[in-house]
Amino acid sequence: MTISPPATSRRAKSTSASAPPQLAVVLFSLAMGGFAIGTTEFASMSLLPFFAADMKIDEPTAGYAISAYALGVVLGAPLIAVLGARFARRTQLLVLMAVFAIGNALTALAPGFGWMIAARFLSGLPHGAYFGIAALVAASLVPQQRRSQAIGQIMLGLTTATIVGVPLANWIGQAVGWRASFGLVSVLALLTVLLCALFAPRDRAGESDPLRELGALKSGRVWITLAIGAIGFGGMFAVYTYLATTLIEVTKVNAEVIPFFLAVFGVGATLGNLFVPRFADRALMPTAGIILLFSAVALLVFPLAAGNPWLLAIDIFAIGTGVSIGAILQTRLMDVAGDAQALAAALNHSAFNTANALGPFLGGLAIREGLGWTSTGPVGAALALLGFLIWIIAWRDAGPAPVDITSPHEAGPLAPRLAPVRRSASARDPVA
Repeated sequence: MTISPPATSRRAKSTSASAPPQLAVVLFSLAMGGFAIGTTEFASMSLLPFFAADMKIDEPTAGYAISAYALGVVLGAPLIAVLGARFARRTQLLVLMAVFAIGNALTALAPGFGWMIAARFLSGLPHGAYFGIAALVAASLVPQQRRSQAIGQIMLGLTTATIVGVPLANWIGQAVGWRASFGLVSVLALLTVLLCALFAPRDRAGESDPLRELGALKSGRVWITLAIGAIGFGGMFAVYTYLATTLIEVTKVNAEVIPFFLAVFGVGATLGNLFVPRFADRALMPTAGIILLFSAVALLVFPLAAGNPWLLAIDIFAIGTGVSIGAILQTRLMDVAGDAQALAAALNHSAFNTANALGPFLGGLAIREGLGWTSTGPVGAALALLGFLIWIIAWRDAGPAPVDITSPHEAGPLAPRLAPVRRSASARDPVA
């Protein structure tokens, strides 16, 4: 595979984006999009009992709205990444968030469940592509050894949403109506469009092409990394989707207390994204394996803790920390994708939303079979352990991988890199 020259070459410098004014401001602007996406993705789960009652359907059926959003992400991420290969990243960010705003506005106005399904699918289409492009922009602005941390900071927008955005949306949904919650997300998306227009680094149209992006699909390492997320991360969604109902039916708390538990999950997810990537930058794949095992244990404990609100809060916090695996696998994909960086980055979110569809489906199936609301815990643990088995296969693959080794001394921390460079043929992959 032909690899583009590093961004430190004269050619790369002449075509690279202009340096942004402040790294923190750029990351905040990108993270705001993650905040909007996280709010709608997780709030729709916490609002499930309310829109199910409003539309006079049972909750497992209402879960199809969650799956419709996830399906939009799965299909939209690779499709948009390939079709947008020739467009500037800044332009893609603006268009994607505009479509996201429209999708959530239509969700708020949906006259029936069928229309809601269609609107949720539309809302999901920009999700993966946005995170993929945002991750590439963030990683291009920092030295090699800080990529996981930069991507983790983008993902902080999503995890912060689980602390602030989701409880707020849940409260608004109870006080005003679930439609107002999706209206709030639409406003947040428009705010992201404004911030990215002002602060996202300007770049020229991409020099990639769809066929080169599709080259990522030939790599077995790309597929196995995606499989880890698609299976292993499904456990968290199996529990989280039905958490609100579990709190009411099993833990016996009032509906007004649900936002507190959602915030506890968000604190765990945020702290996980703050600290776990620091270890991942030193030992990428070992950190991923540990997170999968830790998640399996936390999910197994869920049925035992569900009867006590304080024990359940601790367990939900632990389950939330597993969200950090997203930034870890995103970095791994950058290492193994070669030239097809945009498609690989977007496919990561297709994988996680495959998990978003798989987890609720299997959890709902267990509930329908009469195994109880807490049966989602063991279902989730089984998915996490299966993800760990796939991780073992990836761990045993110790061949060389194309990795960006641009030195921070050659390019400043705000100088975007355009493409990875290949290691020597004899180098071994330290993260495999």
